[in-house]
Order: sequence, then structure tokens, then C-alpha cells
Amino acid sequence: MCRIAGIINAAYPINDLKCLVQSMCTTLQHGGPDDEGMFTDTENNLCFGHRRLSIIDISAAGHQPMLYQQNRYVITYNGELYNYLLLKADLKAMGFQFNTQSDTEVLLAAYTAWGTAAFEKLEGMFAFAIYDRQLSTVVMVRDAAGIKPLYYAITKEGLAFASEVRALQLLPYLQQANKEWPVYLMAYGHLPEPITTLKEVKPLEKGTYLLYDIKTGTKKQVSYFRFTFLEKINVREEAVLRIKSGLEKAVAQHLISDAPIGVFLSGGLDSSIIALLANKHQTKLKTVSLYFEDNKYSEKKYQDALKEKLSCVHQQFLLQENDFHKFLPAIIQAMDLPCCDGINTWFISKYAKESGLKAVLSGVGGDELYGGYPSFKRMNTTLSLAHLPNAMLRTGRFTNSKKLKRLEYLSIDGAIGKYLFLRGQFIPFEIAKFLGSTEKEVWEILSRQPQLENISYLTPSNQASWMEINLYMQNQLLRDADVMSMAHGVEIRLPFLDKAFMQLSLMIDSSIKYNGKLAKQLLIDAFKNDLPPLVWNRPKMGFTFPFKEWLSNDQYKGKKPNSSVSDYHTRLKKNELHWSQFFTLHLLKNFGNA
Repeated sequence: MCRIAGIINAAYPINDLKCLVQSMCTTLQHGGPDDEGMFTDTENNLCFGHRRLSIIDISAAGHQPMLYQQNRYVITYNGELYNYLLLKADLKAMGFQFNTQSDTEVLLAAYTAWGTAAFEKLEGMFAFAIYDRQLSTVVMVRDAAGIKPLYYAITKEGLAFASEVRALQLLPYLQQANKEWPVYLMAYGHLPEPITTLKEVKPLEKGTYLLYDIKTGTKKQVSYFRFTFLEKINVREEAVLRIKSGLEKAVAQHLISDAPIGVFLSGGLDSSIIALLANKHQTKLKTVSLYFEDNKYSEKKYQDALKEKLSCVHQQFLLQENDFHKFLPAIIQAMDLPCCDGINTWFISKYAKESGLKAVLSGVGGDELYGGYPSFKRMNTTLSLAHLPNAMLRTGRFTNSKKLKRLEYLSIDGAIGKYLFLRGQFIPFEIAKFLGSTEKEVWEILSRQPQLENISYLTPSNQASWMEINLYMQNQLLRDADVMSMAHGVEIRLPFLDKAFMQLSLMIDSSIKYNGKLAKQLLIDAFKNDLPPLVWNRPKMGFTFPFKEWLSNDQYKGKKPNSSVSDYHTRLKKNELHWSQFFTLHLLKNFGNA
């Protein structure tokens, strides 16, 4: 796992380009602390940079940017291919020879053999760029689940890309801010793709590749893979068996590593299942857990219950309030894009690093695929409420209830309105008041982006699943998992988002997948005999902290004369504001827009 960057710009001398890319790589060093590489080409005024976190083939042979086929192809690559050994065997049978043990070389050989058709064959998490020196083209690719980030800008100056937006902000011609991002942050609590803080910069869509012609400056973007809900598995017993075998295979693949690897063990269902399955395939596996002194938030008893079933080396860390206050400035500094989440991931990644781990498995994805959130139960009601007249929906703003206030979001058609009703932070009236804009402007901005597909044909529960996967998980959980772990030079791997397992999960009939006394009942039943009852027969807590209490006491809250954030801090202490709303406003202050 690594960090990548690159620039193509005919207006800059090649040495200036190299200095810019060097600066980008220095900015990204936290995500690739083991090695650095640069490649320049004067013919097309191109420079690729790379920061390496060595996990597969940790020798110098895995150095990047890597050249291939008499130096025709040049790659800078961030990711892991879990099926690279299978692909390597196929390519060897075709006559390809290999000089390294890296998945990077396999990726280059696959592209040489199959061109863009190779991308659908890849199983893993990745974002990479390949330069074809013969054709003067660059192809940028992002994995099907959107686990790894890749941001880019195509302007009159040329192409620029990087693993984080902050690296692109170093380029003088890309520094113009996107003035609309604070609206999205206040509404969503994160920036939904394709929104970033920079006007010209956006993420490459997951499951797509973008082909850029250097000579003409033209681009072509193609979707090479899309996950779809096709409900073909309608026998419960078959679903249980396939979940068990499919997830175990995914976990086994995700354990491929030449560096120390472990598991995040929160004590919840999903991470417990991952730990159990990993324990079958890895000796002396380490688990890393957080716990708190306050039993309202601590999951230590669930972690301890599972420890009895594992032969792992267990690392448990007590997180106290003074740690929160001490590291909060560093956590905000680690954010690439503002988001009201990720603090938990920063701490658990910090402790993973201190435990000697370079890679960890996480249970992210189980809730989204199998119905672990309240949105799944609320979706039928949401769909019914959406039929109410807009004038009636907008009367909710006059109440003190956060849920009723959000009713007005249902006046936005499609998935955006439903998502913001279920998960939104502030309503347009509140956003306009805080930012000093008009409510009409806020409504217009939120109605324009993101442009989402029509999902009304899906069952209500699958609509909830689609929104949780493509909005909440995509823009909040995955982004935070990436930047907060890579801030410590640690890689997070997500077996639930394994390509084959996701496809399997989306094929299960809704009436089977979401039915049962407990949330994620089908997933529970698949592993019930292996799990302690205390773990699966428990209320969902989520992976969170005593945020309200800690933020109420935090000295980093920005007490300034006439500060609107300080006013909201008073409301937080009076229980008139959720902690995530206050933290969102706090981020606006720290990102310079409030």
C-alpha cells in the first residue's frame, strides 16, 4: 500500500515538474514511509512519483515507479491485488516471465497481455496510473468498491493526480477553492463524491478507468465493473452456506502479506467474524482493540468473550479522555478532506502501528451489506413520507426534533433526499444561517450534486443498502479508513468488500437477507455456532467514543469572541446538539471557512 502522484504539464520545464512532484510525495510521505521513487519523461513533460509502504515483496525489487516491457510502460500504484498469484500463473502459461515477487509486476504484465480488459480480472483494492510511452497515453484506474482513493484534475495545463487532495493543492494552477464544499459538509457530515475542497479536483469514480491522450489532451472514462443487486439466491440454507465459504475465502486472500498483519477487534459482530476466520489461516495473528473506562461505550467484555475462542496475540488499549484532547489537533491535521468521523480509526491505527503491524483486517462493510443500520428498518416509512406534499414536509423545521427537521430533505427527489432525511446533519435553513448565504442557494447546491442513479426499482431494504454503500460507506467510512490509517503508515483491508463476496451478498433475496429477530440475522446464523452468544446476541453500539462528553470538555473548541462555534458548543453541553453536528462546525473553523 502506497501513495502516488503525477503531473503532465507542457508549460513547466521538466526539472520544475520534478520539484513539484517531489513536494507532493513529501506531503504524502506518511502513507509511504519505506521508500520513494520518481520517473520523468521529457518528451511529454511527465513526472510520476511514488511513496512506498512495503507489504508484498518488501525487497528493493518492488521499487516504484516500475518500468516494464523494454520500458514501454511505467506504473505508479497504490494497492493490493489479492489474486495476483492466480493471475501470475495464467500469465506464466502465456509465456510471461517475472523478475520480482511483487503484485505490481503482475499488474503490468496483465495490462500488457489484456489491455483495459485486465481491469475486470483484478481482485483487490487499488488506484494506479500507467503511462504508455509508445502511445503517449496515461490510464488511471480505481478499484470496483472504491476502497482506495485517486483524485485528479484535467485542465488546460494538462493532467495531475494524487492519492490525497492536499498534494494537488500544492500546484499553483489547482489552488482555487470550491466555494460550495461547506454546504455539503454541513448537510452530509462529509463531502460526497465528486465534491472536494478544490474547484478543479475530483475523485476518479470507483470501478472506472480514465484514458488520457497526452498529445490531444482528450480523455475517455469507462466503467469496467459495477456491482448490481440481482436477487438470485432465494433459499436460506444456500445463502448461509455460501456466506460462510465466501467470507472465509475472502479473509484468507486478505491475509496475503510479507509484512506483519493483524485484525481490528472492536467486539462487534463483523470484526469478531473476521477475527475468527483469520485465526483459522494465520498463526500468531495479532488483534488490536480499544476500550474505555465508561462501560456505556466500552466493548471490552465482548472482546474478552471472543479472546477465549482465538489463539491470537491480543493487544488491548485503554483510551482515555486526555488522549483525545492531546491528539485531536493531530487527527484533524491528518484529514485530507473534512469529515465528522475517523477519530476512532486514527487511534486504532496508531495502536496497530505501535503493535508492530503494517496491515490490519477490518469489519467495515458488514452493516451495509446485511442490514446493520437503523435505516434498513426506517426505509418503508421513508418511502411513504416522501409522497407527502413539499409544503407539509418543510413544516418539520419548526420543531426541535432533529429527525422531524430533516423531513424537508425528502422534497429532493431520489436517493439524495432519502439519505439526507435518514442521515443528514443540518437542514438548509440552518446551513444558510451559519454560512451567511440564502436558503435558496443551499437548496440549489444540494440538488445539483451528487448525480445519482435511480434506485426506486430496488426493494426498500436494498435501497437502504445501496445508499449506505454508495454514500455513507463510500464517502465517510472508506475515506476515513484510508487517510486515518495511512497517517500512521498502516494499511486497512476489508474482506467484506472482497469483489466476489460483495457480488454474492448482493445476490441474496431481500426477504432472506434482512429477515430475522436481530439485525444482520442471516450473517449471525452463518457464524452463530462459532461465535460466543454474548457477541451476537447484543445491542449494536457502533465503533464510537464518549464524544459528547469529551468534546464538551475540549479546549480545542475555539472559544473566540462572538464565535458561532462557541455558541454551538454551549448547545452541545445542553444536549441541544449532537456531537457530530458540533464536530462538523468545528471542522469548518479548522478548514478556514467559518
